Amino acid sequence: MISRRFFTLAVLASGLSACVGGATGGGGGTSAPPRIAVNPAFDAWLSGYRDRAAGRGITASTMNAAFRHAGYLPEVVEKDRNQTEFTRTTEDYLNIAMSDERLSMGRQKYAALSGVLRAIESRYGVEPHVVTAFWGMESFYGTRQGNVPVVSALATLAFDGRRGAFFEQQLTAALRIVQAGDIAPDRMTGSWAGAMGHTQFIPTSFLEYAVDFTGDGHRDIWSDDPSDALASTANYMKRAGWVHGLPWGMEVILPAGFDGGLLGRGKGRSAAEWSGLGVRAAQGGGLQSGSIIAPMGMGSPAFLLTQNFNAILRYNNAENYALGIGTLSDRLRGGGPLVGTFGPDKSGMTKADRQELQQRLTAAGYDTGGHDGVIGAKTKSAISAFQAARGLAVTGEPSLQLLAMLR
Repeated sequence: MISRRFFTLAVLASGLSACVGGATGGGGGTSAPPRIAVNPAFDAWLSGYRDRAAGRGITASTMNAAFRHAGYLPEVVEKDRNQTEFTRTTEDYLNIAMSDERLSMGRQKYAALSGVLRAIESRYGVEPHVVTAFWGMESFYGTRQGNVPVVSALATLAFDGRRGAFFEQQLTAALRIVQAGDIAPDRMTGSWAGAMGHTQFIPTSFLEYAVDFTGDGHRDIWSDDPSDALASTANYMKRAGWVHGLPWGMEVILPAGFDGGLLGRGKGRSAAEWSGLGVRAAQGGGLQSGSIIAPMGMGSPAFLLTQNFNAILRYNNAENYALGIGTLSDRLRGGGPLVGTFGPDKSGMTKADRQELQQRLTAAGYDTGGHDGVIGAKTKSAISAFQAARGLAVTGEPSLQLLAMLR
């Protein structure tokens, strides 16, 4: 089974980048969709692609319907070529994943759809809180699915050629979805890189894993009713090896003097062995067999991971993402926040310091969009504006000195 997200940083990060708002400055998908531009070279490429698509079983009527309002999107090429290599710390990632807004909305959705989620669990063996966590991470519970026309985006990226073969494969898969009658071309929208619907499947993954859970004859992962999308994600996880009843892992407390050489995925031990070494569950209860990681080093929160963590990685092969899914799912089910704390960041500030900075900047008229302790684009802009107003060097970077000035 091939992970659906290896092809581009933007899609790899979409679990948060497409749906993070507030202080992090993420996009909410509410901007106008990109505009089609005239491009004779694209038109010539499309003429050649029509022949290749026909050889792959795509009918002329499907091509005509799909491209009736499709075309070249220069904004998509710009986004693809200007991706920023940006990696959040585990602390920031988990703060975003478990933001107050995401938890509040998630608990509401979890309760409102309990019947559907239980039915999905019965069929696919993936617990409701886990499926809901994927939904929350991928599209903020369907509120931020992306509004870019997928056929145009994939055709543009296939023509552009930087990863042309891959995107042409995705385009052909998208046309197969249209040809099967699952979705009309004008409703097939998603991210600029082609991730679609409530849980952001790329077209080849849709063909492999999407299901018609409602029984209406369509695998509709875009509908206001998220049942098909949630069931499709559960189907994906079932086939990725999810074991019903087994937690993804848990936060653990390491004893003083714990040997850091025992940390790392692939260094698994039995629950009894970990217990014998003095490891204990942060929230109480028994341990599981598995590996232990401490992503930000000894003294920061540590996590014992089971084989279900590896199943999450099949959905998105990023450790922080899988930790985000796991910890969010626990919170949605009623679990408490992390017991361990992260130390000061590179600027010497703790999460509480960063939250205070955001609160004081907002109170002074420099809106940070929230106070989650994550220094994102909106917070950096607020810092820059404050620095400029005070005649300071404009860096946009937080500091204890800046916090002292605001007190």
